[in-house]
Order: sequence, then structure tokens, then C-alpha cells
Amino acid sequence: MLIVEKQDKEKEREQVLSERVPPLNFSGLSVQELQQLCKDLHHKIDVIDEERYDVGIKVAKNDKEIQEMNQKIYEMKSKLKRPNLKRVKLSAEQMLSVLLGSKHSQSIDFKANLKTVKKEEEKREEVTDWRKNVEAMSGMEGRKKLFDAGQ
Repeated sequence: MLIVEKQDKEKEREQVLSERVPPLNFSGLSVQELQQLCKDLHHKIDVIDEERYDVGIKVAKNDKEIQEMNQKIYEMKSKLKRPNLKRVKLSAEQMLSVLLGSKHSQSIDFKANLKTVKKEEEKREEVTDWRKNVEAMSGMEGRKKLFDAGQ
């Protein structure tokens, strides 16, 4: 039965191809006519290729939808349903009481064990009168002070 079915499919395929694709006649054609025939065949191949691509995309999309629907059906039939989870804000105390139950009686201060860091204050230069500074630095004495400060 399988062999007969396979032969029937081949015969049907040959009939469809003979209807869609007429036999080519190359005899008596000039070079230009052959070139034109080749261009026409290339154009038909491009159109068929585009259609095949579109059909392939549609088939892939339908397969994905079928798979998603099968998953939903499986989830609906299954006994183990996952509930939709909601975000709950708990403090550390509440979370410990939930996890430990009645064992948790004392409150824990998590911030108590943290190290404290002291900020260092930046050294600020005292603001003085700039005129006195200019007078002190003027002349050779000021240059000598700058030279001495650099060493």
C-alpha cells in the first residue's frame, strides 16, 4: 500500500509540473531569443523564490503559534498550576520572622555592626589681604622666598 501511495504521489507531481511548466523548445531560436528566454526564466525563478520565502515565513509563524497554543493547553490540563507572583515589600525583621517563624523573637539591628567612616576635613588656606602678599613678594626678597620655598 505504501509503494502504491508513493507512486500515486509521483504521478500527481508530474502532472502538476507538466501543467505549470511547459516543455522548452530550443530548436530554431536565435542567440537573442535564447537570451530573452533565459532572462524570462530568471525573472520567474526570482518571483517563485520570493513566494517560497513568504510561505516559509508564514509556516514558521504558524508553527510558533501552534507550539504556544499547545503549551497553553498543556498548562491548562496540568494539575500543577503556577500562581501569578506578586511583588511584596518586606523589611528585614518581617522576612526573618517569616523564615524562622516562632524562633525569631529578638529584633536585629543590621546597621549597628556597620563600620563608621569619618570624613576628613579639607585644609583651607587662610584668606589674607592680597595687597600685603604682593608687597611682600615684590622685589628680590620675594623671589628669594619663592626660591627658598621651592627647595
